[in-house]
Amino acid sequence: MKAIKTAALAILALGVAFTSGCEGRHSTKEVFYLIATNVNLPYWQTAAAGFKRAAAQYKVTARVVGPDTYDPKAELDELQKAVAAKPSGILISVADASVLLPGLDAAVNAGIPVITMDSDAAGSRRLYFIGTNNLEAGRLGGRRVIEKLGGKGNVIFFTLGGQPNTDERLKGFKDVFATRPEIKIVDVVDIKGDARNAFDKAQEVLALTGPKKIDAFVCLEASSGKVVADAIKRSGGGRELMAWDVDQDTLDGIKSGAIDATIAQKPFTMGLVGLKALDEIYHDPPKALNKDYATDSFSPYPVFVDTGTSLVDSSNVDLYIASAAEGTK
Repeated sequence: MKAIKTAALAILALGVAFTSGCEGRHSTKEVFYLIATNVNLPYWQTAAAGFKRAAAQYKVTARVVGPDTYDPKAELDELQKAVAAKPSGILISVADASVLLPGLDAAVNAGIPVITMDSDAAGSRRLYFIGTNNLEAGRLGGRRVIEKLGGKGNVIFFTLGGQPNTDERLKGFKDVFATRPEIKIVDVVDIKGDARNAFDKAQEVLALTGPKKIDAFVCLEASSGKVVADAIKRSGGGRELMAWDVDQDTLDGIKSGAIDATIAQKPFTMGLVGLKALDEIYHDPPKALNKDYATDSFSPYPVFVDTGTSLVDSSNVDLYIASAAEGTK
Protein backbone atom coordinates (compact mmCIF):
# COMPACT_ATOMS: atom_id res chain seq x y z
CA MET A 1 0.00 0.00 0.00
CA LYS A 2 2.85 2.35 0.90
CA ALA A 3 4.51 1.63 -2.45
CA ILE A 4 1.27 2.42 -4.29
CA LYS A 5 0.87 5.66 -2.34
CA THR A 6 4.46 6.66 -3.09
CA ALA A 7 3.96 5.95 -6.81
CA ALA A 8 0.75 7.96 -6.85
CA LEU A 9 2.48 10.91 -5.21
CA ALA A 10 5.30 10.68 -7.72
CA ILE A 11 2.86 10.73 -10.64
CA LEU A 12 1.04 13.69 -9.08
CA ALA A 13 4.31 15.55 -8.62
CA LEU A 14 5.26 14.86 -12.22
CA GLY A 15 1.91 16.22 -13.40
CA VAL A 16 2.32 19.38 -11.32
CA ALA A 17 5.84 19.86 -12.65
CA PHE A 18 4.68 19.36 -16.24
CA THR A 19 1.79 21.78 -15.81
CA SER A 20 4.04 24.37 -14.17
CA GLY A 21 6.55 23.97 -16.96
CA CYS A 22 3.89 24.63 -19.61
CA GLU A 23 2.58 27.66 -17.75
CA GLY A 24 6.10 28.94 -17.26
CA ARG A 25 7.07 28.63 -20.91
CA HIS A 26 5.67 32.05 -21.77
CA SER A 27 5.91 35.48 -20.25
CA THR A 28 4.70 38.98 -21.05
CA LYS A 29 8.40 39.90 -21.09
CA GLU A 30 8.56 38.04 -24.41
CA VAL A 31 7.83 40.75 -26.98
CA PHE A 32 6.98 39.99 -30.61
CA TYR A 33 6.66 42.62 -33.33
CA LEU A 34 4.41 42.69 -36.36
CA ILE A 35 5.66 45.33 -38.80
CA ALA A 36 3.03 46.25 -41.39
CA THR A 37 3.28 48.27 -44.58
CA ASN A 38 0.28 50.48 -43.78
CA VAL A 39 -1.34 50.13 -40.37
CA ASN A 40 -4.40 52.12 -41.44
CA LEU A 41 -5.61 49.60 -44.02
CA PRO A 42 -8.33 47.15 -42.91
CA TYR A 43 -6.15 44.34 -44.28
CA TRP A 44 -3.41 45.11 -41.76
CA GLN A 45 -5.86 45.62 -38.93
CA THR A 46 -7.10 42.09 -39.63
CA ALA A 47 -3.53 40.75 -39.63
CA ALA A 48 -2.91 42.56 -36.34
CA ALA A 49 -6.02 40.93 -34.84
CA GLY A 50 -4.63 37.48 -35.64
CA PHE A 51 -1.23 38.41 -34.24
CA LYS A 52 -2.78 39.69 -31.02
CA ARG A 53 -5.07 36.67 -30.74
CA ALA A 54 -2.03 34.37 -30.70
CA ALA A 55 -0.27 36.62 -28.18
CA ALA A 56 -3.29 36.44 -25.87
CA GLN A 57 -3.35 32.65 -26.15
CA TYR A 58 0.36 32.40 -25.31
CA LYS A 59 0.30 35.25 -22.75
CA VAL A 60 3.14 37.09 -24.47
CA THR A 61 3.34 40.72 -25.62
CA ALA A 62 2.42 41.71 -29.16
CA ARG A 63 3.40 45.05 -30.67
CA VAL A 64 2.07 46.13 -34.06
CA VAL A 65 3.95 48.96 -35.75
CA GLY A 66 4.40 50.42 -39.20
CA PRO A 67 3.80 53.57 -41.22
CA ASP A 68 0.25 54.88 -41.64
CA THR A 69 0.78 55.29 -45.39
CA TYR A 70 2.67 53.21 -47.94
CA ASP A 71 6.25 54.28 -47.17
CA PRO A 72 9.02 51.65 -47.40
CA LYS A 73 11.63 53.95 -45.85
CA ALA A 74 9.37 54.65 -42.89
CA GLU A 75 8.84 50.89 -42.56
CA LEU A 76 12.62 50.44 -42.47
CA ASP A 77 12.77 52.98 -39.63
CA GLU A 78 10.18 50.93 -37.72
CA LEU A 79 12.20 47.77 -38.33
CA GLN A 80 15.37 49.40 -37.02
CA LYS A 81 13.55 50.62 -33.91
CA ALA A 82 12.22 47.12 -33.31
CA VAL A 83 15.70 45.60 -33.66
CA ALA A 84 17.06 48.13 -31.16
CA ALA A 85 14.41 46.98 -28.66
CA LYS A 86 15.81 43.39 -28.89
CA PRO A 87 12.47 41.58 -29.22
CA SER A 88 11.84 37.85 -29.14
CA GLY A 89 10.94 37.85 -32.83
CA ILE A 90 9.79 39.94 -35.79
CA LEU A 91 7.06 39.24 -38.34
CA ILE A 92 7.23 41.69 -41.24
CA SER A 93 5.67 42.37 -44.64
CA VAL A 94 8.25 43.67 -47.10
CA ALA A 95 7.00 46.79 -48.88
CA ASP A 96 10.13 47.10 -51.02
CA ALA A 97 12.80 44.41 -50.89
CA SER A 98 15.56 46.73 -52.11
CA VAL A 99 14.89 49.11 -49.21
CA LEU A 100 14.24 46.62 -46.41
CA LEU A 101 16.64 43.76 -47.18
CA PRO A 102 19.66 45.25 -45.33
CA GLY A 103 17.50 45.85 -42.27
CA LEU A 104 16.18 42.30 -42.33
CA ASP A 105 19.69 40.88 -42.47
CA ALA A 106 20.83 43.19 -39.67
CA ALA A 107 17.98 41.90 -37.47
CA VAL A 108 18.94 38.27 -38.06
CA ASN A 109 22.63 39.03 -37.49
CA ALA A 110 21.60 40.58 -34.17
CA GLY A 111 20.13 37.23 -33.14
CA ILE A 112 16.46 38.09 -33.70
CA PRO A 113 14.27 35.53 -35.49
CA VAL A 114 12.64 37.11 -38.54
CA ILE A 115 9.79 35.67 -40.61
CA THR A 116 8.26 37.51 -43.55
CA MET A 117 4.52 37.53 -44.18
CA ASP A 118 2.26 38.75 -46.99
CA SER A 119 5.21 40.08 -49.04
CA ASP A 120 8.55 38.28 -49.01
CA ALA A 121 12.22 39.14 -49.43
CA ALA A 122 13.55 35.82 -50.67
CA GLY A 123 17.13 37.06 -50.94
CA SER A 124 17.31 38.05 -47.28
CA ARG A 125 18.31 36.00 -44.24
CA ARG A 126 14.76 35.74 -42.96
CA LEU A 127 13.91 32.18 -41.89
CA TYR A 128 10.89 31.69 -44.14
CA PHE A 129 7.71 33.22 -45.59
CA ILE A 130 4.09 32.90 -44.44
CA GLY A 131 1.38 34.09 -46.77
CA THR A 132 -0.30 33.80 -50.14
CA ASN A 133 1.09 31.99 -53.15
CA ASN A 134 0.89 35.25 -55.07
CA LEU A 135 1.89 33.76 -58.41
CA GLU A 136 -1.00 31.29 -58.28
CA ALA A 137 -3.33 34.02 -57.00
CA GLY A 138 -2.49 36.07 -60.09
CA ARG A 139 -3.18 33.10 -62.33
CA LEU A 140 -6.53 32.56 -60.61
CA GLY A 141 -7.46 36.18 -61.24
CA GLY A 142 -6.19 36.00 -64.81
CA ARG A 143 -8.43 33.06 -65.65
CA ARG A 144 -11.42 35.00 -64.32
CA VAL A 145 -10.61 38.03 -66.47
CA ILE A 146 -10.25 35.83 -69.56
CA GLU A 147 -13.63 34.28 -68.82
CA LYS A 148 -15.36 37.64 -68.34
CA LEU A 149 -13.82 39.19 -71.48
CA GLY A 150 -14.42 36.18 -73.68
CA GLY A 151 -10.71 35.88 -74.38
CA LYS A 152 -10.10 39.34 -75.86
CA GLY A 153 -9.89 42.95 -74.70
CA ASN A 154 -7.71 45.66 -73.19
CA VAL A 155 -6.68 45.44 -69.52
CA ILE A 156 -5.09 47.96 -67.15
CA PHE A 157 -3.49 47.12 -63.80
CA PHE A 158 -3.07 49.14 -60.61
CA THR A 159 -0.17 48.01 -58.43
CA LEU A 160 2.54 48.96 -55.94
CA GLY A 161 5.84 49.13 -57.77
CA GLY A 162 8.73 47.23 -56.18
CA GLN A 163 6.59 45.26 -53.72
CA PRO A 164 7.40 41.56 -54.19
CA ASN A 165 3.86 40.25 -53.70
CA THR A 166 2.24 42.55 -56.26
CA ASP A 167 5.06 41.82 -58.72
CA GLU A 168 4.33 38.09 -58.37
CA ARG A 169 0.60 38.65 -58.82
CA LEU A 170 1.21 40.59 -62.01
CA LYS A 171 3.44 37.82 -63.32
CA GLY A 172 0.66 35.31 -62.63
CA PHE A 173 -1.77 37.34 -64.72
CA LYS A 174 0.78 37.65 -67.50
CA ASP A 175 1.40 33.89 -67.47
CA VAL A 176 -2.28 33.22 -68.12
CA PHE A 177 -2.74 36.07 -70.60
CA ALA A 178 0.17 34.69 -72.65
CA THR A 179 -2.19 31.94 -73.82
CA ARG A 180 -4.67 34.53 -75.13
CA PRO A 181 -2.88 36.95 -77.51
CA GLU A 182 -6.09 38.95 -78.04
CA ILE A 183 -5.92 40.15 -74.44
CA LYS A 184 -3.67 43.21 -74.27
CA ILE A 185 -2.14 44.75 -71.16
CA VAL A 186 -2.38 48.45 -71.98
CA ASP A 187 -0.76 49.83 -68.83
CA VAL A 188 0.54 48.89 -65.38
CA VAL A 189 0.05 51.86 -63.07
CA ASP A 190 2.11 52.28 -59.90
CA ILE A 191 -0.31 54.03 -57.54
CA LYS A 192 2.57 54.69 -55.10
CA GLY A 193 0.43 53.71 -52.14
CA ASP A 194 -2.23 56.35 -52.83
CA ALA A 195 -5.64 55.13 -54.04
CA ARG A 196 -6.38 58.59 -55.43
CA ASN A 197 -3.81 57.93 -58.15
CA ALA A 198 -5.83 54.87 -59.20
CA PHE A 199 -9.03 56.93 -59.30
CA ASP A 200 -7.44 59.68 -61.41
CA LYS A 201 -5.95 57.21 -63.89
CA ALA A 202 -9.19 55.27 -64.13
CA GLN A 203 -11.14 58.43 -64.91
CA GLU A 204 -8.59 59.31 -67.59
CA VAL A 205 -8.68 55.98 -69.42
CA LEU A 206 -12.44 55.53 -69.09
CA ALA A 207 -12.79 58.32 -71.64
CA LEU A 208 -10.98 56.24 -74.28
CA THR A 209 -13.13 54.68 -77.00
CA GLY A 210 -12.70 52.44 -80.01
CA PRO A 211 -9.61 50.19 -80.13
CA LYS A 212 -8.18 51.99 -77.07
CA LYS A 213 -11.19 51.31 -74.85
CA ILE A 214 -10.27 49.64 -71.55
CA ASP A 215 -12.40 46.55 -71.04
CA ALA A 216 -11.12 45.40 -67.65
CA PHE A 217 -9.46 46.97 -64.61
CA VAL A 218 -7.40 44.86 -62.23
CA CYS A 219 -6.33 46.04 -58.77
CA LEU A 220 -3.38 44.10 -57.37
CA GLU A 221 -3.67 45.62 -53.89
CA ALA A 222 -6.50 46.32 -51.48
CA SER A 223 -6.94 50.08 -51.46
CA SER A 224 -7.81 50.87 -55.08
CA GLY A 225 -10.80 48.59 -55.69
CA LYS A 226 -13.45 50.90 -54.24
CA VAL A 227 -12.22 54.07 -55.94
CA VAL A 228 -11.88 52.40 -59.34
CA ALA A 229 -15.42 51.04 -58.92
CA ASP A 230 -16.57 54.60 -58.20
CA ALA A 231 -14.83 55.88 -61.35
CA ILE A 232 -16.42 53.17 -63.50
CA LYS A 233 -19.85 53.91 -62.03
CA ARG A 234 -19.50 57.62 -62.81
CA SER A 235 -18.63 56.81 -66.41
CA GLY A 236 -21.76 54.71 -66.87
CA GLY A 237 -20.40 51.26 -66.02
CA GLY A 238 -20.03 48.42 -68.47
CA ARG A 239 -16.44 47.50 -67.56
CA GLU A 240 -15.06 44.53 -65.68
CA LEU A 241 -13.29 45.13 -62.36
CA MET A 242 -11.15 42.63 -60.46
CA ALA A 243 -10.28 43.80 -56.93
CA TRP A 244 -8.00 42.38 -54.24
CA ASP A 245 -8.72 41.29 -50.66
CA VAL A 246 -12.03 41.26 -48.79
CA ASP A 247 -12.44 44.51 -46.86
CA GLN A 248 -16.07 45.54 -46.35
CA ASP A 249 -16.09 48.07 -49.21
CA THR A 250 -14.93 45.40 -51.66
CA LEU A 251 -17.50 42.87 -50.46
CA ASP A 252 -20.22 45.51 -50.71
CA GLY A 253 -19.03 46.31 -54.23
CA ILE A 254 -19.39 42.67 -55.29
CA LYS A 255 -22.81 42.50 -53.65
CA SER A 256 -23.97 45.56 -55.60
CA GLY A 257 -22.41 44.43 -58.87
CA ALA A 258 -19.89 47.29 -59.03
CA ILE A 259 -17.00 44.81 -58.66
CA ASP A 260 -17.02 41.50 -60.52
CA ALA A 261 -14.72 39.57 -58.20
CA THR A 262 -11.84 39.79 -55.76
CA ILE A 263 -9.03 37.54 -54.59
CA ALA A 264 -9.31 36.67 -50.90
CA GLN A 265 -6.25 36.18 -48.73
CA LYS A 266 -5.98 35.29 -45.03
CA PRO A 267 -4.18 38.08 -43.18
CA PHE A 268 -5.66 37.02 -39.82
CA THR A 269 -4.19 33.55 -40.31
CA MET A 270 -0.84 35.00 -41.37
CA GLY A 271 -0.64 37.05 -38.17
CA LEU A 272 -1.76 34.24 -35.88
CA VAL A 273 0.45 31.55 -37.42
CA GLY A 274 3.34 34.00 -37.66
CA LEU A 275 3.47 34.76 -33.94
CA LYS A 276 3.17 31.09 -33.02
CA ALA A 277 6.02 30.24 -35.40
CA LEU A 278 8.23 32.96 -33.93
CA ASP A 279 7.46 31.74 -30.42
CA GLU A 280 8.53 28.21 -31.34
CA ILE A 281 11.80 29.51 -32.82
CA TYR A 282 12.43 31.70 -29.77
CA HIS A 283 12.03 28.76 -27.38
CA ASP A 284 13.78 26.23 -29.59
CA PRO A 285 16.30 28.24 -31.60
CA PRO A 286 18.45 26.79 -34.38
CA LYS A 287 22.21 26.61 -34.03
CA ALA A 288 22.51 29.49 -36.51
CA LEU A 289 19.79 31.97 -37.42
CA ASN A 290 21.55 33.26 -40.53
CA LYS A 291 21.97 29.93 -42.25
CA ASP A 292 20.36 29.44 -45.69
CA TYR A 293 17.72 26.90 -44.66
CA ALA A 294 16.13 26.94 -48.12
CA THR A 295 19.04 24.86 -49.44
CA ASP A 296 19.17 22.52 -46.43
CA SER A 297 17.44 19.18 -47.06
CA PHE A 298 17.27 18.63 -43.29
CA SER A 299 16.03 22.11 -42.43
CA PRO A 300 13.71 22.42 -39.41
CA TYR A 301 11.80 25.11 -41.31
CA PRO A 302 9.73 25.22 -44.49
CA VAL A 303 10.55 27.68 -47.25
CA PHE A 304 6.96 28.84 -47.55
CA VAL A 305 3.73 28.38 -45.59
CA ASP A 306 0.75 28.92 -47.91
CA THR A 307 -2.19 30.35 -45.96
CA GLY A 308 -4.60 29.99 -48.88
CA THR A 309 -6.33 31.95 -51.63
CA SER A 310 -9.81 31.97 -53.13
CA LEU A 311 -11.91 33.89 -55.64
CA VAL A 312 -14.93 35.76 -54.31
CA ASP A 313 -17.82 36.74 -56.60
CA SER A 314 -21.60 37.06 -56.42
CA SER A 315 -21.97 33.30 -55.95
CA ASN A 316 -20.17 33.18 -52.60
CA VAL A 317 -19.86 36.78 -51.37
CA ASP A 318 -22.48 36.27 -48.65
CA LEU A 319 -20.26 33.63 -47.04
CA TYR A 320 -17.41 36.13 -46.80
CA ILE A 321 -19.68 38.87 -45.47
CA ALA A 322 -20.87 36.49 -42.75
CA SER A 323 -17.32 35.42 -42.00
CA ALA A 324 -16.20 39.05 -41.67
CA ALA A 325 -19.05 39.76 -39.24
CA GLU A 326 -18.16 36.70 -37.17
CA GLY A 327 -14.48 37.63 -37.12
CA THR A 328 -15.19 41.00 -35.52
CA LYS A 329 -16.98 39.46 -32.52
